[in-house]
Amino acid sequence: MEQESSTRQTILTMLKTSGPLHVGEMARRLGVTEMAVRRHLHTLERDALIESSLVRQPMGRPMHVYRLTEAADELFPKNYGVLALDLLMELSEDEGEERVDRLFEKRRDKLLSKYAKSMEGKPLEAKVAALADIQNANGYMAEWQQGAEGEFVLQEANCPIAQVARQFNQACQCELQLFQRLLEADVERTECLAKGGGKCVYIIQPNT
Repeated sequence: MEQESSTRQTILTMLKTSGPLHVGEMARRLGVTEMAVRRHLHTLERDALIESSLVRQPMGRPMHVYRLTEAADELFPKNYGVLALDLLMELSEDEGEERVDRLFEKRRDKLLSKYAKSMEGKPLEAKVAALADIQNANGYMAEWQQGAEGEFVLQEANCPIAQVARQFNQACQCELQLFQRLLEADVERTECLAKGGGKCVYIIQPNT
């Protein structure tokens, strides 16, 4: 099983570095049979990591050529966090912290506009559940529960923007404000990944 997984990873890497390939070429490079390659391709296609198209040849029958999907491209290393951090630092040096503040506030307002309708008319518990779903869709690995005193506790095990948040506290502050406005509740952050915590933890209670 481990060897099969390794072979599939090799195929993905091959398609990443060489571009679209047909079965025969992949089999030649891997030193295996075309039947073995097709078995791996079937699994990768099922998982939506590759796609195929028919390419006509000058002679002979059309041939299936395989390429990576956008989903597969996300499996390879990215450096978005470093790029965003570099750009923010340049902005801060050139135009000052206030410009960075406004940038994060615009992001907060954009997310508020995007998600506010999904919260309308819901009780607080349903809003917290909806917020957890939103955060999970964005990679935060969120879960929530209700405490003994009736408060709600939202925990995030991952922070996709941690590199930025460690350098720019505005990211964390605007997220807290976003939660307060979406939930229309009293929200307190008691632990923060960007500040060395094991998780981001929010205590949520009705507005007093």
